[in-house]
Amino acid sequence: MKKLGKIFAELLREKGIYRIGSLSKRVPRRESTDKLQDIATVVLEGYGSICRLKTPAYIAWDLEGNLVHGAEYAFVHDRIAGEFEPVLTSEDLRKALPDYPYFIIDLMHWEKHSQKEKVKVALQAAQSYGVMRDYLWADRLAITWVNGEFKALANFPLDKITAYEGPTAEFLKERKIREVVLLDPRAEKELGPDDLTAGAFIIGGIVDTSGEKKGTTAKIGESLQSAGIRVKRRKITLRGDIIGVPDRINMILEIMLKILVEGKPMERAVLEVQAPLQARWRLRKELPKKKTRFLINGKKFLVVEKELFDEYSEWLNIRWEDFTKVLRELNFVALERRRVHHLKRISVPRVINGRVYYVILLKKAAMLCYNC
Repeated sequence: MKKLGKIFAELLREKGIYRIGSLSKRVPRRESTDKLQDIATVVLEGYGSICRLKTPAYIAWDLEGNLVHGAEYAFVHDRIAGEFEPVLTSEDLRKALPDYPYFIIDLMHWEKHSQKEKVKVALQAAQSYGVMRDYLWADRLAITWVNGEFKALANFPLDKITAYEGPTAEFLKERKIREVVLLDPRAEKELGPDDLTAGAFIIGGIVDTSGEKKGTTAKIGESLQSAGIRVKRRKITLRGDIIGVPDRINMILEIMLKILVEGKPMERAVLEVQAPLQARWRLRKELPKKKTRFLINGKKFLVVEKELFDEYSEWLNIRWEDFTKVLRELNFVALERRRVHHLKRISVPRVINGRVYYVILLKKAAMLCYNC
């Protein structure tokens, strides 16, 4: 699956264009890391065209996105496009687009959300619009069960995406899509290579999955199956566990796009999207597996090796401050590995209430246990 910018570059190359500039101060965006994707997006959405210039543009980019100087062709906004000769328009670009799958945000359970939660859903949908424009193009993002309340809260152009007021099953049937992947954290199987050829990938438009919304993603699948749609429920995991995988709608979408468009393995895609907050969720689960119990002069200590920070930071987006924060929350002590080994050498293992403790009857040993 190719990014829009890649398809755009191929079209330019076919026309013998190897450098592209812009006569707009806003295109591409200054903060954009993919200038060709940015230019291609506004061309596709009809804001302007690629035109032949009368005087070469000084600032330009080659077809790999590198900054160069001097380009005979540039993006020209529609307001002034009549002064130039167009060479690539929105229609030209749209004709070259392949038939990629839809990425659907299903709002079937919209009414189960509080007003505050509905605002969150609308915000994450808006952020999903931005994510889709960064990777593919906006109308590959579909939102189903769209109602007036969602439209009022949606702070992004619904006419640029595929907004559908009816059920997801009807949307799929109209487009002759018979098999979909439903991303569900409660699914039995994790997403695999064989699942990536589906006609659509569905993300439940659900936030704060407690209370009445618990397990509602599965009901989306049940409604689709009853309508004759084949549904493969799959979960995105990080080393076999959903803990630490971002749960925001826009983040799930970005993980999927990194897998499908950039060809990245699931773990790498998760880590590139994962925020420190989600990394701490996982760390809270992992650290207790590594603890050692000490009973020193009658006082209990739960000890982990300080070097675990290096180990976990290889596959979790944790900083040292995240590591120490989780230690405090768990009431754990982090010691250098050599100190832990030393404490074990001068201790006697004992089973107390069914758990193994390393017992040390030395007051001065307690001084070794501190958070660094």
